[in-house]
Amino acid sequence: MRAWAVVETGKPLQEIEMPTPEPKGAEVLLEVTHAGVCHSDLHIWEGEYDLGSRGKMRLTDRGVVLPLAMGHEIVGRVVKLGPDAAGQGTKVGDLRVVYPWVGCGKCAVCQKDEENMCLTPRSLGVYQNGGYATHVLATHVKHLVDIEGVDPALAATYACSGITVYSAINKLMPIEPNEPIVLVGAGGLGLNAIAILKALGHKRICVVDVDQKKLDAAKEQGATETVLASNEGTTQRIVEACGGPVAGVIDLVNGTQTARFAFDALRKGGKLVQVGLFGGEMQIPLPLMPIRAITIQGSYVGNVKELRALIDIAKKGQIPAIPVEKQPQKNADAVLNRLKNGQITGRVVLVGAAA
Repeated sequence: MRAWAVVETGKPLQEIEMPTPEPKGAEVLLEVTHAGVCHSDLHIWEGEYDLGSRGKMRLTDRGVVLPLAMGHEIVGRVVKLGPDAAGQGTKVGDLRVVYPWVGCGKCAVCQKDEENMCLTPRSLGVYQNGGYATHVLATHVKHLVDIEGVDPALAATYACSGITVYSAINKLMPIEPNEPIVLVGAGGLGLNAIAILKALGHKRICVVDVDQKKLDAAKEQGATETVLASNEGTTQRIVEACGGPVAGVIDLVNGTQTARFAFDALRKGGKLVQVGLFGGEMQIPLPLMPIRAITIQGSYVGNVKELRALIDIAKKGQIPAIPVEKQPQKNADAVLNRLKNGQITGRVVLVGAAA
């Protein structure tokens, strides 16, 4: 198979040949038709996360092996089934979104279809080759979800951007529909979060970003309030926009500055759900945690049950589409650089020759 792979961290992607996998057991081989470009791909490409005063966490120390075809938002057409995958609702020629956050497949959480919590992850596009290639191997037929009636480019974004925000929203709820929920970040995640909140019937959605163009896109997507973030005064602007301190914040950036103003904007009993991987560290005044009964929770992508539920909602036409720009797979490196430079609104999806 052909792949657009990270061969050396921080260096341009290279078009290389890799062995085409042969599906075994319940595995399924697909020809990639669409692959979303996600902000977390930048961290994999750069090879590290910023841990603030604790230094850097290098992905090679966590088992990432190069060369690697990134891409975890994948839609593909089934070309071959492993011997144990036959007769399980998928056949050659089917178009499917691929759940990428796979684990060992054997432990208790994997058996509950909560593989994103597995202690030995094997995620596609991170620990195994993903969608920046002509072919991808799904590790089990149960990880394939039918997307009939949903635009495949949009469906690809649901495998990460979609279930990531859906899972974070699930952790925040229940909140009354007219109670403001604050979203920090108006990129692909933020726009999908607005769309999903609207699909779930939520009425007040306040979006915070440093880029006015992205805030304009958030407003067009359905945000009821927007706040332009800056070095000073962001908390006060959030409180003013929302009519007081808020019950819930989902931080899709999750850097040192955003964590601070998100925490400070919470009301008594409020909850901060941290999603983004921008980096840095959080410093909080400890007495305020019990005095204000605040909850801080991390949320890591989502599980395959949430992907199935989200696709079911999308099939009913209830999720407004986010802006999706299509580019050929060969442009993967250029798209990554545009994303790094903040030049993308919504999502870019790479389109394969099989589309």
